[in-house]
Amino acid sequence: MSTKAIIDVGSNSIKLFVGNMAPDGTLQTICDENDIARLGEGLRETGTIGREAMVRNCEAIARFADKARANGAGEIVCVGTMALRNAKNADAFVAMVREESGVDITVISGEEEARLSYIAVLSGLPFLKGGNTASHKVAIFDTGGGSTEFVFGEGNTVSKRFSVDLGAIRITEKYFNSDPVSQEDIHAAIAEIDSTFSENGVAGNIAQLVGMGGTVTSMGAVKHKMATYDADIIQGSTLTLADVNEQIAAYGAKTIEERKNIIGLQPKRADVILAGACILKVIMSRLGVDKLTISDRGLRHGMAFDILSRQ
Repeated sequence: MSTKAIIDVGSNSIKLFVGNMAPDGTLQTICDENDIARLGEGLRETGTIGREAMVRNCEAIARFADKARANGAGEIVCVGTMALRNAKNADAFVAMVREESGVDITVISGEEEARLSYIAVLSGLPFLKGGNTASHKVAIFDTGGGSTEFVFGEGNTVSKRFSVDLGAIRITEKYFNSDPVSQEDIHAAIAEIDSTFSENGVAGNIAQLVGMGGTVTSMGAVKHKMATYDADIIQGSTLTLADVNEQIAAYGAKTIEERKNIIGLQPKRADVILAGACILKVIMSRLGVDKLTISDRGLRHGMAFDILSRQ
């Protein structure tokens, strides 16, 4: 059975998936973890990846590559997203990673990122495809540190997919500099998120909204007061608009240090989780839904499924 490793180099975190395809056509997980290494830190202001961020992320990729090999991966596929699409010195980082770990990073487009996210969700939430759901209008989004990907589809068919260069790091760096933040800054952040999504065509009437990525799964873990993360509980669970508003209020009322004590929230996400929650609120509002389904699957799962299903 062929074992593959996928390393997803995002603006906020690096994620590793090692697995293979089970006989029933589902992904079988050997290893699945993440490191919040902040490659996109300061990118909005400078247009470049800082030296410390380069070294930190290069080391994280090397650790994941070693772990992938130790878990029997015959191939390591490494992909970069928004930070590496936009950074002026992306080539220097890619060369550093190749030198340190022997891993080649392929920078993918926002549209390809969205396509892989759609595959990930369908492979993990089978109730979204086939049968009487073939005409079920679904919107899937994956919001990260630097960008948010959207895919609209019906059944197995993608009707529209696009990427918006707006994520939790950008909003945090621009609006949330006081600690705790002010209500005025929260309102200003929400206004910019709404304006940006409006300009990029985030609108429509859908039957179901599915959210994926670290912000969404973290908010699910906070809702369930999950001291130890359990993917089986998170996968297919829901966040209501009331849940999102409640968490925005809770994060906004606390300092970053106080947020680190919230059960279910990774301490490294304490500074960006408020911006992520504001992004969720706007997406739900613009698409006219009062709840979303959480997918624990991400780009790495979609790429693994895509590669392994062709073998």
